Amino acid sequence: MKKMNIYLFVGLLVAAVVIAGCTSSKPNGPTGNGVDDAKKVTIFKSESCGCCGIFVQYMDQRGYDVEVVQTPDMSAIKEKYNIPARMLSCHTTVVDGYFVEGHVPEEAIQKLLTEKPDIAGIALPGMPSGSPGMPGAKKGPFVVYAVGKDGSISEFMSV
Repeated sequence: MKKMNIYLFVGLLVAAVVIAGCTSSKPNGPTGNGVDDAKKVTIFKSESCGCCGIFVQYMDQRGYDVEVVQTPDMSAIKEKYNIPARMLSCHTTVVDGYFVEGHVPEEAIQKLLTEKPDIAGIALPGMPSGSPGMPGAKKGPFVVYAVGKDGSISEFMSV
């Protein structure tokens, strides 16, 4: 009798795990169309930054395959990707050969990955209230900037 209860318990546990996996609300990729379209992103952040950790969760929840690299010297990362000083934020994401500086909304990242412009990356300078990973209310549209390979800056989109 005890042996049968254990088998029943294990069977129910396995069924619960299978069902939970099949009904996950997390999309499988950035567009939610399946696991094959998941984009690998590397997020460079300092060990002490809490908002960067929330941005990591934001990207993970949107189906990105997130790798986190904690570094004590974020300035070296900014220099490596030639991110202009006026575009800086707390963390830097690298995806598909582009940098994404700061708390950039996923819509802008999707546009970047869909259109594949001939630029170095995009940036949302500073740490705007209400942006992904930042507390507070959004106080107007976020202007996301394109940074050219020559360091030029132009508006990429407003979100």
